[in-house]
Amino acid sequence: MKVLITSTYFHPYSSGLSVYALRIARGLVGLGHEVCVLTSQYDQNLPGVETLDGVKIVRVKVGMKLSKGVLMPGLRAQARKWVAWADVVNLHMPQFESFVVARLSRQLKKPLVVTYHCDLVMSGGWFSRLAGWGTNLLGKQTLKQAGVIVQNTLDYARHSRVLNAYLDKVIEVPTPVVFLESSANEKMAFREKFGLSETDKVLGLAGRVASEKGYEYLAQALPLVWEKYPTARVVHAGSWKGVIGEEAYLAKVEAMIRPFGEKWKSLGFLTDEDFMRFFAACDLLVFSSLNATESFGIVQIEAMSQGTPVVASDLPGVRQPVLQTALGRIVPVRDAAALAEGIISVLDESSETWLIPGSYLKQFEQEKVAERYQEIFASLV
Repeated sequence: MKVLITSTYFHPYSSGLSVYALRIARGLVGLGHEVCVLTSQYDQNLPGVETLDGVKIVRVKVGMKLSKGVLMPGLRAQARKWVAWADVVNLHMPQFESFVVARLSRQLKKPLVVTYHCDLVMSGGWFSRLAGWGTNLLGKQTLKQAGVIVQNTLDYARHSRVLNAYLDKVIEVPTPVVFLESSANEKMAFREKFGLSETDKVLGLAGRVASEKGYEYLAQALPLVWEKYPTARVVHAGSWKGVIGEEAYLAKVEAMIRPFGEKWKSLGFLTDEDFMRFFAACDLLVFSSLNATESFGIVQIEAMSQGTPVVASDLPGVRQPVLQTALGRIVPVRDAAALAEGIISVLDESSETWLIPGSYLKQFEQEKVAERYQEIFASLV
């Protein structure tokens, strides 16, 4: 089967959406399918065309940036070529120009499967809000044309202000994860490498810096945590600087944490192997997201695979890993005191308490998720 995947951002850009799309692409190639990814050339230094692990990547030049998104004047020409080539189109939303691909899919009579990652919640000035409004409006036209809509959880879909109008098309498919094992020795070596002592209580943060992550509430919660656990420290793994559209938010967070010194540490981008060692080295993962821009959180499953509990916001979709495994705590959104209480409650328990059944994790394996997509594609083709 020939599969066209479209996504505004793709490898080497690192976000939940781009990582998801990459894993689906790799999984489908592993099942013997031909996969082409149509994406933006958000960095002019990236090649226009390349092949990665059997996945063909076609990047379209960016005409202008639109808040966190982009406009690609050459998209229609490239999309027509690759939609015509494909047996099925998998479009990842949100994507400002999604309607271009959707319309071509209809004209060329190619089945369209939309992977709907999240609602778009825009903050900032009028231009950003206008861009978000336009993206959502055009996105609804795309969803009307989709044969199937994939979401991580029905919990999120039912509460989404966009998806709840299309629930008859929505299928719940777990988010794909690549599991890597970390030994006790690797965990200790990681902590030593990054200056984390045995007595430190490591509160992990994972992923790019973005306003929907709610880091400011963790900054407010940390002094409350120190009252009982003075050796607690926040360690962040992922892109800290240079995240598109998040410069003002980063400045705000850095101003709040500057007095903390080494009590708040950023490790920057890590390899896949070191990322898993990071999760193993954490005493817990904090997932303090604020709104519907966050629909699940791949990092929660990655942390749990290392036996690390999660303190997560009570948001649709986001709350499901903890609710289904009891591996951590759910806390109210935008409540620093409750977040501190949740962190302290987890730290109070022995690490032997946190056990996760292998059967739960298995459904998230990249190969299993790719097989689910294969079944959906086959049903439409």
